[in-house]
Amino acid sequence: QAQLIESGGGLVQAGGSLRLSCAASPRHFRFMDMAWFRQAPGKEREFVAAISFTGNTRYAESLRGRTTISRDNANHTWYLQVNDLIPEDTAVYYCASGGNFRAPAPRTFPNWGRGTQVTVSS
Repeated sequence: QAQLIESGGGLVQAGGSLRLSCAASPRHFRFMDMAWFRQAPGKEREFVAAISFTGNTRYAESLRGRTTISRDNANHTWYLQVNDLIPEDTAVYYCASGGNFRAPAPRTFPNWGRGTQVTVSS
């Protein structure tokens, strides 16, 4: 059973924006680093952005400048804002918690959501 629940995906035209949400139980949120990953068909899961439990952030170089990661401690929710979407952003976006903010590889994160589909049309 997924410990995290993503939402906010959908179909959007190129140039548009989306804000993805990741809701967690307190146990999977408090004092945890968190990251967003994405996986396009036929490709490996790749890092998008991460945020530490203290609020430090890091981004994949390919997405820097178009993405903003944030956290709402009161509501145990993380967010990912993606602007200026391009067709290459089409993927399933996953959130994960409990891993290593300084080395955000998928294998280091034990808690995952089921993913939310983002499709960008040209």
